[in-house]
Amino acid sequence: MTNTSSLTSPAPDAPPERQRDGGVAVAFVVAVADNGVIGRNGGLPWRLSSDLKLFRRLTMGKPIIMGRKTWVSLPKRPLDGRDNIVVTRDLAFEAEGAHVAADTEHALRLGQALAGERGAGEVAVIGGAAIYEALIDAADRIYLTAVHGEPDGDTTFPVFDLTGWRIVSEEPIERGARDEFDATLRVMERVWPEDKAA
Repeated sequence: MTNTSSLTSPAPDAPPERQRDGGVAVAFVVAVADNGVIGRNGGLPWRLSSDLKLFRRLTMGKPIIMGRKTWVSLPKRPLDGRDNIVVTRDLAFEAEGAHVAADTEHALRLGQALAGERGAGEVAVIGGAAIYEALIDAADRIYLTAVHGEPDGDTTFPVFDLTGWRIVSEEPIERGARDEFDATLRVMERVWPEDKAA
């Protein structure tokens, strides 16, 4: 039987260094195929109901930051139980039930403020690729669902330097009857300079 203890017990909201500071951590939540693909035609390139349930658990109660295309791709908007923040340069864009931010810096400040009000230890960044790339230097943690397949797609997760990151847990996700691929949840945390010196 698959050991899914780390999947059913929520991880602490903030990495140790942010908890010490009383700050709000920035966490990426992303599913990436073996070939780096994360999207196709504005949507997901696979059927993975187990990962959708995991996504809900990892983001519930937290502010979530996304780009306009990700917002538009959601089958139901806004995502309930979460403060939805949409990043777009279109000043006329309206996202009913969500906050709109002109850039990622504004979105991050807003997300951290909302997290503080809600008592949430994390702001969750949920895509797309340009948003991940813009915020990678601010990220403390990555919840990465490694999808064991090579689906066709037109959007890939940005390549970034893994120096200074550590894998803190890695567990297979129990495959559901409707899941198209096997998958593994890999939780990665950044090792900040002050932690190395500790």
